Order: sequence, then C-alpha cells, then structure tokens
Amino acid sequence: MKPKHIPVRWLAGLLLALACLYLVDYAMFRLHLRDRTASSPIEPITRTRVLAIPQKNGKFDYQIDQQRPIETLGCVHALFPHSGYPPCWYLKPRVTRPIQVQ
Repeated sequence: MKPKHIPVRWLAGLLLALACLYLVDYAMFRLHLRDRTASSPIEPITRTRVLAIPQKNGKFDYQIDQQRPIETLGCVHALFPHSGYPPCWYLKPRVTRPIQVQ
C-alpha cells in the first residue's frame, strides 16, 4: 500500500464512522418518538427573553422583551439535531444568554 493512500483511508473510515453514529442516533430518536411511554425525546424549554441593547459608550442595557417576554424552545435528547430541533446539550447552556439587538 502506498503511503499516500493511508490518510485517504483514515478520512474515509472517519466519515463512515460519523455516518454510522448519525444513523444510530436518528434510529434511537425515531424509536423514542414512536414509543411515548417513557419520556418524549423532545423537551420544551421556557425562557424569559432578555434583550442586550448596545449603548454608545460600548456597554449594554438589558431589558425584558416587551412584545414577547416568554419564549418556549424545543430541544431533542440526541447527539445531533433532528426534526428541526437542536440537541439539548447544545441549547441548554445557551438559553440563558441575552439576545443581542443590532
């Protein structure tokens, strides 16, 4: 085997492993979505929308959104996003961050 082919095979193997991991993750998501006896794979997360409004001096003014103060987001208990929902491990740490206003 030529040394040039070794990195190509490693990359192909890595891509195949990631594809298999995604397929297993998706199959588990669909299985939990179909069998609703235990818990739903989609978790609703409710947050208070806090807006970060920039001021001229470079600081931010924080205010609760007057038009939509409460927002419900959905996340999925999986490694990858499915059905348009981000994974909970990604969304939960970011849900408390204020929303930047341009």
